[in-house]
Amino acid sequence: MARESMEFDVVIVGAGPAGLAAAIRLRQLADQTGQDISVCVLEKGSEVGAHILSGAVLDPKALDELLPDWQSSGAPVSTAVQQERFLFLRKQGFFSLPVPPQMHSAGTYVISLGNLCRWLAEQAEALGVEIFPGFAASEVLYGDQGEVVGVATGDMGIAQDSSPKPNYQQGIELRARHTLFAEGCRGSLTRELLERHKLQDECDPQIYGLGIKELWDIDPALNQPGQVIHSVGWPLDRKTYGGGFLYHLEGHQVAVGFVVGLDYQNPYMSPFEEFQRFKTHPAIRGVFTGARPVAYGARALSEGGYQAIPRLSFPGGLLIGDTAGFLNVPRIKGIHCAMKSGMLAAEAIATDGAEHYATKLHASWLGEELYRARNIRPAFRWGLYGGLAYAAIDTYFLRGRAPWTLHHQADHTHIKKAEQCQPITYPKPDGVLTFDRSTSLSLANIGHDEDQPVHLQLDDPERALKVNLSDYAGPEARYCPAGVYEFVEDGETGAQRLQINAQNCLHCKSCDIKDPGQNIRWIPPEGGSGPSYPNM
Repeated sequence: MARESMEFDVVIVGAGPAGLAAAIRLRQLADQTGQDISVCVLEKGSEVGAHILSGAVLDPKALDELLPDWQSSGAPVSTAVQQERFLFLRKQGFFSLPVPPQMHSAGTYVISLGNLCRWLAEQAEALGVEIFPGFAASEVLYGDQGEVVGVATGDMGIAQDSSPKPNYQQGIELRARHTLFAEGCRGSLTRELLERHKLQDECDPQIYGLGIKELWDIDPALNQPGQVIHSVGWPLDRKTYGGGFLYHLEGHQVAVGFVVGLDYQNPYMSPFEEFQRFKTHPAIRGVFTGARPVAYGARALSEGGYQAIPRLSFPGGLLIGDTAGFLNVPRIKGIHCAMKSGMLAAEAIATDGAEHYATKLHASWLGEELYRARNIRPAFRWGLYGGLAYAAIDTYFLRGRAPWTLHHQADHTHIKKAEQCQPITYPKPDGVLTFDRSTSLSLANIGHDEDQPVHLQLDDPERALKVNLSDYAGPEARYCPAGVYEFVEDGETGAQRLQINAQNCLHCKSCDIKDPGQNIRWIPPEGGSGPSYPNM
């Protein structure tokens, strides 16, 4: 049966900061030049912002360029950073480190990125952009010469056995002269495009971190709106990259989170449990006296930086935002980077041609910012102390202008076999400050129809037992922050089997990234599925 088709000048996959900034800029330029540029944005979440999760501290420089009157237009950006601290945590104590220049937060704001995206969507729609939430782009459409000509949304109402249910609805094709992929970190369609067009042949592999976050209502007497705390050290070992954050928002709320680099070595590590331990540190736990958690979520973030930026354009399409890796890791800020990449892509399309997008980007402040930050993240291959020492040299003496570039290896290549590592014993949750994964998931507002095809696919199901469980002690049961993967005993045979609880999925993509044999492939479930984050 032929699918329904819609035609646009530009289709954008993903209503995050990059996709929405691109849409707004395209319509601004259309109005300025008298062009008629039709723009459509697809969003797999049930609403704009439903799948958006970030710390988040916003550098408003891209927002200033895109919508200079944002302050008077009701943007949900009001909590200016007032105080910042950088802590080195030991198991019981801590000491303060100087805040590195690139981490200085003067002029920045603590925000909910989900709420900012909801507001950006309103601005886009006011300019004539069509936004379709609840529709997951599941297929790239190609023309006769292999060029991208749009995307198709997934069918709705398909049962787990692949049969149509009574509510079956066929997907639609959205065709365009230009398709912008703004899927966020480790996008499923972007992964296909990287492979098909060999977009990573001349760059380093992308590397990632897993960020886990909670939002808490706290005692108003303990709330210090605009206070920003970052930490390194405990509870991670000295070989593992990562750290914590605690951001005070308005409305007597704090955002607390933890990031673990997915190049960690020990298969027994659980990033979720490391986050729970982080909250118990004496320097952190006091703010949670009399508090209660109200939201939980997780997502991967791109940490490869400048040297991992792939080729950004290909016939019919462009990569923008975090799907292309635009995050300034040393600054712990990426929203302004994502927005600027979308704006530059829009300007290339509307003016001198999409093929000039990469040139414009590398010549912009975004290209300069990422270039100067390029060596700090890979320096942590030398461990915590080596990384901090190199970061100080690069920041204060070389100023990002070293005549060399440090390089990355893919995250999954770093994991060691279980026999080479020591198991980690994590404390039991107390149900007040620390929790198990099932309790935390109840705060993520996850909605998946369980009677749909499993969206976490194994290239070779036998590898889960013969390789992952046998050699690596089943790391997917620990690196997933949602308890999707469980090794359970078969009731009939007594043998172990891998159970995939796809309905728990937070769409963080860590399994697609960290699996030792790259055996897991994440594809979008039915549109509208997944978490529905409030104020994250």
